[in-house]
Amino acid sequence: MVEEPLTTEVIAEMIYAAPALDLEAAHLFINRELSLLRFNARVLAEGLDEHRHPLLERVKFLSIFSNNMDEFFMTRVSGLCRQVASGVVEAPPDGMSPAEQLAAIRLELLPVLIAQMQCWCADIVPKLQAAGINILNYDQLRGNQRKLLRRHFEREIFPVLTPLAFDPGHPFPHISNLSINLAVVINDPIHGQRFARLKIPGTFPRLLRIPEEAQAESYETLGLKAVVADNFVWIEEVVIANLDKLFPGLEVVAAYPFRVTRDADLEIEEDEAADLLEAIEESVGMRQFGLAVRLEVDKNMPEQIRDILVANLSLASYLVYTADGPIGLSAIMELTGINRPDLKDLPFIPYTSRAFSEDENLFATIKRRKNFLLYHPYDSFAPVVDFLRAAANDLQVLAIKQTLYRVGRNSPVVDALLEAREHGKQVAVLVELKARFDEENNIVWAKALERAGVHVIYGLMGLKTHAKMCLVVRREPEGMMRYVHLATGNYNAVTARIYTDIGYFTCDPAIGTDVSDLFNALTGYSRKDRYAKLIVAPMSMREQILERIDREIAQHQRYGNGYLAFKMNQLVDKVCIQALYRASQAGVRVDLQVRGVCCIRPGIPGISESITVTSVVGRFLEHTRIFYFYNNGEEEMLLGSADLMPRNLDRRVETLFPLDDPLMLASVRDNILKVHLRDNMQCHQLMSDGAYRRLHPEEGQEVWNTQLWMLRHRGVWDLED
Repeated sequence: MVEEPLTTEVIAEMIYAAPALDLEAAHLFINRELSLLRFNARVLAEGLDEHRHPLLERVKFLSIFSNNMDEFFMTRVSGLCRQVASGVVEAPPDGMSPAEQLAAIRLELLPVLIAQMQCWCADIVPKLQAAGINILNYDQLRGNQRKLLRRHFEREIFPVLTPLAFDPGHPFPHISNLSINLAVVINDPIHGQRFARLKIPGTFPRLLRIPEEAQAESYETLGLKAVVADNFVWIEEVVIANLDKLFPGLEVVAAYPFRVTRDADLEIEEDEAADLLEAIEESVGMRQFGLAVRLEVDKNMPEQIRDILVANLSLASYLVYTADGPIGLSAIMELTGINRPDLKDLPFIPYTSRAFSEDENLFATIKRRKNFLLYHPYDSFAPVVDFLRAAANDLQVLAIKQTLYRVGRNSPVVDALLEAREHGKQVAVLVELKARFDEENNIVWAKALERAGVHVIYGLMGLKTHAKMCLVVRREPEGMMRYVHLATGNYNAVTARIYTDIGYFTCDPAIGTDVSDLFNALTGYSRKDRYAKLIVAPMSMREQILERIDREIAQHQRYGNGYLAFKMNQLVDKVCIQALYRASQAGVRVDLQVRGVCCIRPGIPGISESITVTSVVGRFLEHTRIFYFYNNGEEEMLLGSADLMPRNLDRRVETLFPLDDPLMLASVRDNILKVHLRDNMQCHQLMSDGAYRRLHPEEGQEVWNTQLWMLRHRGVWDLED
């Protein structure tokens, strides 16, 4: 008997014939904000663990955690505060109101912040001291060191400081976002106690490097590059010790550090903006003036001073956080610049395929191999830059088109595009101005490219362009050829050393046509919603992902071998989660590796028993997106820029591309995807209650550290080598 082909109609009939269980219940979904906090707790855990990382790498993780918390308040908490203020009652799939989420965030965060500060003060600082790196309090300094700092303060810091009084004649000063400030209490013999605010300018390092006491006398001032000793003191403590210079003739009673976080999520009415570039520039400048969403204060600050700040910042009490140690610990990243390789991860040389080290023309290499894949940072990012440089200098190349989302400073990618324009190539670049916290960099690059004559496009109205694409059009004897680079990560040579991402070179004519059509849609007008090989959001990506999940369910109902394996950054989309629940209910085995936010609940009887969710956190930031469908042996794998989130599927231009080469698919499956799913050293497993448990090798089980394995076996996925 010949089986009926699995058409869309047959799949729908097989899946939806049985009565559907209720997949709308709020308890089936984990709150997004709490999930994000738990990811950051996993980041912090890397810093807390003295066995997994060298000392300065632990410092790095503590800093990253603090930086992530700053961004969390500037974007996620600020959004909840806006909803509370506007009376929004629409709840997310988990059912929590904005007010309930804000309360839960505080409960979740307080013990984590305490753990971070205890780790810094009681563990990291003593261990740094034992290693010869001293983080000193001002009262630990001796005579010559204090004299040196006094001279440095008078010559370098004092001229920049501006104390601002607060009294009936002076309004409460504006406190800029994330700045370190001092609340200074002054005793005036005529007017009594006064209050002033003093901002510590961000132009100085937070940690001032000072010489040993015996050498301090030989320094005229604190030449930071000249100081060779690894002794540091917080700049705010130096300022506090010298406040008499700022308030002459008055008694300085006390000074207390504090820090304000403001809403920094840009809201731009694009349909009302005559010039998007100008609108973004203005909005970036307004970040310092957003509503306050967090106040961090020193634990010694009196309640009276704290109340003055809270009242004038119009803050709710649950947005005040007290620190028993330095405020703004993201600044300790400065310590990772110390030249102590013994306290850092071992460096490594990224793998470079033999195909790139030979004399063969780069385009000839791509044409010969048809497609090949790089896995950064284990593979060098240099071939991507070389691809652009080759295009810029090749006489047969006529045009280059590229998307830029986060390129960073001193970008070799942008340099290559500018070089291409100098050589007369037609260059079109879509620069996404709305890439959060990279707007200023992108504005600079957009203007530089425009000045060089590049066609610069700022994206589609109402959408962010997050897709990672580069198209090179080359004249060849047999006609025009399109060479394409697609990626899961940004065209950023710096983050390519610390983010794991896949880059894919191909001259597949169908993909070349798809990318060309998509660029035309981005720069012109198009209603195209389906492409030959690319899957594009917001046109049809969710629909096509759901079709493939439904196909896997149908295949499992026929053959009993259904399997899905997805690796991504975030899983939030309700409809996709419900589709995965349906797959699990049908018996399909589902392995999900979700680095950050994950709103699905695995292990619920009758709902998600066959779903496993893990998260890998380690030396490199897991950033790759891989979607694998077993499909009864007719395997399919999609790679690309999109996570399964409403913002990616509905409000961004994203791409997923297939790996059609069976050998390449098998190599990525076995040497990348399965290797990550096997981890038992850097891996945390999500439980049905929303908590994560760290995995450890069971008795007799092989120890498996994914990122270490990748470093030792880099290039194993290269089919030619």
